[in-house]
Amino acid sequence: MKPIEIAKDIYWLGVIDWNIRDFHGYSTYQGTTYNSFLIMDEKITLIDAVKKEFADELIASISELVDPKKIDYVISNHTEMDHSGGLPRVMHRIGEDKPLYCSKMGHKNLSRHFSQKWNYQPVENGGKLSLGKRTLTFLETRMLHWPDSMFTYVKEDKILFSSDAFGQHYAGIERFDDEIGEAIMPHARKYFANILLPYSPLILKLVDKVTEMGLAIDMICPDHGIIWREDPSKIINAYVEWSTQKPKRKAVVIYDTMWHSTEIMAEAIVEALGQEGINARPMHLRSCHRSDIITEVLDAGAVIVGSPTINNGLFPTVSDFLTYMKGLKPKNKVAAAFGSYGWSGESVKLINKELEQMKFDIIDPGVKIQYVPDDKGLNACHELGKIIARALP
Repeated sequence: MKPIEIAKDIYWLGVIDWNIRDFHGYSTYQGTTYNSFLIMDEKITLIDAVKKEFADELIASISELVDPKKIDYVISNHTEMDHSGGLPRVMHRIGEDKPLYCSKMGHKNLSRHFSQKWNYQPVENGGKLSLGKRTLTFLETRMLHWPDSMFTYVKEDKILFSSDAFGQHYAGIERFDDEIGEAIMPHARKYFANILLPYSPLILKLVDKVTEMGLAIDMICPDHGIIWREDPSKIINAYVEWSTQKPKRKAVVIYDTMWHSTEIMAEAIVEALGQEGINARPMHLRSCHRSDIITEVLDAGAVIVGSPTINNGLFPTVSDFLTYMKGLKPKNKVAAAFGSYGWSGESVKLINKELEQMKFDIIDPGVKIQYVPDDKGLNACHELGKIIARALP
């Protein structure tokens, strides 16, 4: 991609990964971007690199604006390899002795990732760097979403380079929010649900801190996806809403099935929820990706999980999903379990144990049915749906 000027003498130099479909367990069915930025000032500064496979493409973009060797400073806001993997190639072209600014944890992480002895310049939270006409301010954002993460703020242009915050896994020709409109919000929501959800309390504190500092923000430039220039407050407000995890009158019924019995139970529970005015949908774990299911869980008031019993345990996809959900730490949910079995029937008990560990409010012991649900079993599923509906605000 050719460089795009996003403000006077500030350029987007990102690369588009059209074909990636999995990002460490997150389905990226519309690809992603790795965004890098160049500030042309008295001190020419590169902010963030790209994934290793795209390093030469980034260097080619830089070369359209300036000889890479004329870059004075490099800033690494985040050391995850989709942003730092291209650094060895980039630093080799720029000059191994050029100052590389990062957080203190960033220094540790980059030193462990790479053997090169670069000219590291660890920065303090609130530290400043003059480029000539512009002054950069570094804001430490630990655990949003790695220990090394930081933001870089350009005071004069009111631009926030926000690393992995406010991003989206989306590959497209659009570069800005006003070019794509509302169509970007589902991608932003999914990104939050699958990457930043565990850090919701820290996000709320960070927003309060930025407000207290009085930072004016006219543009937010994340390391993935589009740039927020028309209305940066839109994504900030969305992050606040998602971080509060206020539950809606919504239920997600997550299940897998062997011979359709657990599936029949799931659909009966959904039917009962719908009759009670609850927004409910079944999500089959081999038809829906775990990252899409978590996106639905984000604002759901109820999470109901179903599994057949296999070899005295959970169906593998259900176990996988529960592990994934546990790591993302969703809050403010009521929950219940259900499942079919042949002769032992441990699945409901095992699901409840996992839900208890997630601190969900388990409102019913659950429903388990041997073999195929009969009328009595279906009535039990309908009753479970009604109990869940009554528990939702």
